[in-house]
Amino acid sequence: MAEVWLRIGEVARQAGVSIDAIRYYEKRKLLPPARRSGGGFRLFGHETIERLRFIKQAQDMGFSLDETRTLLTGGGATVCRQIRDLLQVKLEQTSERIKALEAFRRTLSRHLRECNAELARKGAAAKCPVIVGISRAAR
Repeated sequence: MAEVWLRIGEVARQAGVSIDAIRYYEKRKLLPPARRSGGGFRLFGHETIERLRFIKQAQDMGFSLDETRTLLTGGGATVCRQIRDLLQVKLEQTSERIKALEAFRRTLSRHLRECNAELARKGAAAKCPVIVGISRAAR
């Protein structure tokens, strides 16, 4: 069965990325060079769609394009060690971000309690304790 080749617009649509992104990823060597039709159109196989989805997911997870290129590199033990080290760093960074988010969540909860208490005590005459606190800190 002959392989089906897709033009760049169809690949972009199926992968959920822009045509410009595909061109950029080609330029950054995250994608192998596309075949060209007789008319000069870029032609891609279905595997390109999966590769683009992986690149997009890696970016969503905080990987740089250079890091993503490393993830896409096939290879032996040396590449595997590089990927392991990269994943370890990303795991540590993610843990730090989670800690920061949890601290921020506690701050937001405290502010919410203060607002509710002020509104319950003073009703329409309430002064937002969050704004009052920020104003004092700014002085």
